[in-house]
Amino acid sequence: MTANSAQKLKNHRRRILLVDDHAIVREGFAEIINSKPDLQVCGQASAASRALEAVSRLRPDLVVVDLSLQGGSGLELIKQINKLHPHLPMLVLSMHDEALYAERCLRAGALGYVMKQEEAGTVMQAVRSVLRGEVHLSKAVRGRMLRTLVGRQLAPDQTGIAHLSDREIEIFQLIGEGRTTRQIAQKLHLSLSTVETHRAHIKEKLNLRNAAELMRAAVEWTTRR
Repeated sequence: MTANSAQKLKNHRRRILLVDDHAIVREGFAEIINSKPDLQVCGQASAASRALEAVSRLRPDLVVVDLSLQGGSGLELIKQINKLHPHLPMLVLSMHDEALYAERCLRAGALGYVMKQEEAGTVMQAVRSVLRGEVHLSKAVRGRMLRTLVGRQLAPDQTGIAHLSDREIEIFQLIGEGRTTRQIAQKLHLSLSTVETHRAHIKEKLNLRNAAELMRAAVEWTTRR
């Protein structure tokens, strides 16, 4: 390859923004991406607010985002990016259970979901699929969603967690992590009364009688994930 050809290839590398609250995860993934001749990491962010600024400033071709971020929710960030930049593809790279979160993320505006436990080759396959404008999900989740669409079976857990809204499931998780109402309000930038209202809705939807049952259910669910 000539020097001119190499420069042309470098100039046409697809630009990827990494959004994750763990620096070691970002650096490791950046090293993998930057080793590919057609890809490069154009920026990194650990918080939702910084990610929004970076998207506007850097104009990436793809955003890879985790669901747990500093000072905000990855799911809410996806919704914000999709509203401001509707044609920008997004891929979720997360430790959270794909079976529960993948469909929510697609509804929010992401094109793919891959878990951090997957091998590097699988993650890179997801990156390239989403860059092509394709939806990337595991075979198991894709099959479940297809069976649900054609009516051959109901989605699992229809009477439980799946009935919670995106915000409610986020609060349910934080309860399971031992966060107080005030801590949840501060983390999600909500009022105390709003968090209390969400807690009440969660108890009603999960048929829980009091705060103790809510805490127990949240801890058990968080521990199983």
